[in-house]
Amino acid sequence: MTIAFNKQKTEQPILTSPIPEVRDEFNWKQCWYPVAFVQDLPKNCPYSFSLYDEAFVLFRNQDGKLACLTDLCPHRAAKLSDGQIIDGKIECLYHGWQFNTDGQCLHIPQLPADAKIPARACVRDFTVVERQGIVWMWRGAPEAAQENNIPILAQLEDPQFVSLDYMIDLPYDQTYFIENVIDPAHIPISHHGSMSDRKYAQPLEMEAISVSVKGIQGRYRKTNAGNGGWTNLYFVAPSLILYTDFYKNEDGSRASTALYCLPLGKGQCRILVRNYQNFSTWKLKLQPRWFEHLFRSRVLEEDLELIEGQQMQVERLGKSIKELYLPLKTSDVLVMEYRKWLDTYGSSLPYYQGYATSKPEGVREDLSPPPSPGSRFSYHTQICSSCSGAYRITKQVKSTLVGVAIVLAALAILSDVSWISLVAVATSLSAVVLACAAQNLKTKFE
Repeated sequence: MTIAFNKQKTEQPILTSPIPEVRDEFNWKQCWYPVAFVQDLPKNCPYSFSLYDEAFVLFRNQDGKLACLTDLCPHRAAKLSDGQIIDGKIECLYHGWQFNTDGQCLHIPQLPADAKIPARACVRDFTVVERQGIVWMWRGAPEAAQENNIPILAQLEDPQFVSLDYMIDLPYDQTYFIENVIDPAHIPISHHGSMSDRKYAQPLEMEAISVSVKGIQGRYRKTNAGNGGWTNLYFVAPSLILYTDFYKNEDGSRASTALYCLPLGKGQCRILVRNYQNFSTWKLKLQPRWFEHLFRSRVLEEDLELIEGQQMQVERLGKSIKELYLPLKTSDVLVMEYRKWLDTYGSSLPYYQGYATSKPEGVREDLSPPPSPGSRFSYHTQICSSCSGAYRITKQVKSTLVGVAIVLAALAILSDVSWISLVAVATSLSAVVLACAAQNLKTKFE
């Protein structure tokens, strides 16, 4: 499914749809889910992830084929992701059972050479494909998987467009993240000083143009910007938010943002952000990913504690969104449409918090705060190939510079030649300054 939408006329009325009596069926298992950017997958070792608290593991065989299995060894329930890859097979760390990409057990060290491997010694496999640099998983039966339903981005099929990709794990449910990113009204306030400025906070004209089982098509524009154009916004069920051409120029320059979301489990979701454009592409190609990621992490952290607290409040009070929220027509139309979409189509989801309804599993009996990743390192750096690589190099550079500074300082003390002492002292101080700079950068990754 290529995501490409027609432009809408500006005279459409604002629509706030009620919950329809006739409901189309939405099956969360019959969907493609984005797992990670291909470039962030580790080489020659297993990669673990979860979907609605169910654990899975990715690995490649000798031919580079990507496989996805349930992250559970049938022998003694150990995690396969704790194991290793040997000759294209994933080996359980506990007793050395080995499985191929289909989940078939090919080797059990504890069995005699002529013994037959038990039929139950297998692991369920799932369909995975790579499209537009993202690993996609199909949760349902393999025979039902249709690759043309993967929500790829039409503009990224054009080689003139270049994307900046960023991935992060966040300590709150997917629905709260989606609510946050389809709410442009919060940006001038929550992201003052980074993405925007408080002085730009204003009423918005918002429209929900269409609502269906496939998602929501909407748009908004500023009311204090003269003839400001419309920004198109789409929720493509179950997990894509797309801002198309939020920047466009008469010379054909375009910029868009796609935010894919993977519901890792209750109280945790993974976000794959793609900012893509067809201008100044040489800068994007030359700029290291980690440099842009430092800014992206800062922006998402500005919302993190707010949304964590919001989710905790809703769960603590035990009331519906309808009872708790006081929505405005000039800021909250699309947020309310999304919560109503969950009312209408979310019954198959493992848990959800809609506008007037919720699924019981979505309300935790334990009202203590959900576990938080705690640091930028844990929710981004360690799952990003670029930032983890830059972090390792920064640590090494810092250690080397500290060592050089100590050696040069000792040389300055021990040397009887004055000019050697002066050069050693100056160089040692320079090494200390550079080591401090490396420590500062290291801290930003942490």
